[in-house]
Amino acid sequence: MALKIHYKQINLPFQYPFSISGGRTKTNQPALLVALQLGNWIGYGEAPSIIYYNISVEQMIADIEKHKSVIEKFAFTDPERWWHFLHHLLPDNPFLVCALDIAGWDLFGQMEKKLLYELWNTEWKNTPATDYTIGIDSIDKMVEKMNAKPWPIYKIKLGTIEDIAIMKALRKHTTATFRVDANAGWTVEEALEKIPQLKELGVEFIEQPLAKNDWDGMKILFEKSSLPLYADESCVFESDVDKCFNHFHGINIKLTKCSGITPALRMIKKARALNMKVMMGSMNESTVGSAAIANFLPQLDEVDVDGPLLLSEDVAKGLNFNNGAVTIQGNKGLGIEMI
Repeated sequence: MALKIHYKQINLPFQYPFSISGGRTKTNQPALLVALQLGNWIGYGEAPSIIYYNISVEQMIADIEKHKSVIEKFAFTDPERWWHFLHHLLPDNPFLVCALDIAGWDLFGQMEKKLLYELWNTEWKNTPATDYTIGIDSIDKMVEKMNAKPWPIYKIKLGTIEDIAIMKALRKHTTATFRVDANAGWTVEEALEKIPQLKELGVEFIEQPLAKNDWDGMKILFEKSSLPLYADESCVFESDVDKCFNHFHGINIKLTKCSGITPALRMIKKARALNMKVMMGSMNESTVGSAAIANFLPQLDEVDVDGPLLLSEDVAKGLNFNNGAVTIQGNKGLGIEMI
């Protein structure tokens, strides 16, 4: 049977404009949706386009077209061989490798009639609840967005001159757990000033407080912070896990950035060997990409898989969200069904 690749661009609107530090705001999430077909089996994958990583959907499509004949000649037997093939074929486009890797795992799961977490010999237990993200906005608007979505855990985007005022205002309206994502928006001095106040306001941990390459600053913060620190922009690829040791307490793995499920599995093992916490995060994927994250839940300490909750449209179904708890409806592959 010959492998066939299909793709299309999607552009899903956010329920609210989504803003993070640095003045970056978007109202829609463009992404590439791919399908791998082998006989009657079809596997799906997704990669969002992120401007500040200089990867566009158009570039991903151009790379597919350039290598399509080679890709479709690959004798697909298992996802790990597939990822290694793609990794060497497309060394400069980890986002596209991720989309195709997810599709390969979904395809393999369809063939084996198992969900991905079953293929990895993990059990569906001790799964963490997902947070719900509140993007940067006016204080009143952030309170409004939080009140419109009662949830046990909120991830609050910060990195503004009003950070503490924002958190105080939000705390007046909920007893929920808070997490803070500064998106590299602070200096060491700002972090040292804000973290004790954030702890008093019931913040659980801080994600990426400093610029991604400020390793000296992170060493200082790691030694002085009263809250756990998770790496995001500082931990993109497998090689970054070792760099984060003794600079962060945990890592936040993004499938799209690290180039897919296959390297993420290795990153988890490496982080565990270093006694570091493991989180997996959203890049505002639809249910397709989010289902890939959800299958990792038994291996994670924390998760941010709220893409389908932040978007007002979707391309698939199969994930259930119930007050933070995430469950998978299907029984093979990603566990989803395309709409």
